[in-house]
Amino acid sequence: MSSNQVLINAESKTIVAKSEEAKVVLYAVKSDGMYRNFEMKINKGMRFFPFWLNVTNPTYAPEILYKDINRDGIKDLIIVLTRGYGTGARDSEVHVFHKIRTNIGEVDKENLVDNPTAIILKNVKTSLSKHQAIVRIGNRKTIINIDSLHIPQEHLFSDIALGNIKHYDVINDHLVASVSAQISPTTFIGMLEITYEFKDKMYQAKKIEFKRVK
Repeated sequence: MSSNQVLINAESKTIVAKSEEAKVVLYAVKSDGMYRNFEMKINKGMRFFPFWLNVTNPTYAPEILYKDINRDGIKDLIIVLTRGYGTGARDSEVHVFHKIRTNIGEVDKENLVDNPTAIILKNVKTSLSKHQAIVRIGNRKTIINIDSLHIPQEHLFSDIALGNIKHYDVINDHLVASVSAQISPTTFIGMLEITYEFKDKMYQAKKIEFKRVK
């Protein structure tokens, strides 16, 4: 057994998600409101992920997606975990596996996904005044008049807060991260959507868009 493998007592394991199409079953140990010590049954074998975490609230159960997101004609396994949540907050992480052929047969290799927070810090500029919120992505600028929202000045943030809600999905066969944009504890003005592409052996940002709340 390698140093990063953790054996899970068979009696304490719980099935937390499964996909018939992907032939994947996720097991975990329930402890202190979290699922821990994940174990994944895949390709008739078992993989162990002792550092994965997911809340036990069924609303935020682990998600198993099975789509061809690297455009090689073979479907990829995408696992979305929610590590925490609260009023106006959600913290998710994603794990992407590609099927590859090796001298020992077909295996599922995990690939790095660039952190959406780091992507936003490098590519998005924001500013907030008592009258307007501004989001700049490259040469594109979105200006939102916030006077009509009637937010008390003492509740307004000093700048747009990005990332209190972070979630992943697959849209049109692309991995997409959605990150919230918030100007007060209760006021969201939109979402930043990062569309990923598989490039240089990892998932990197292909496009960043700001979508306003309607």
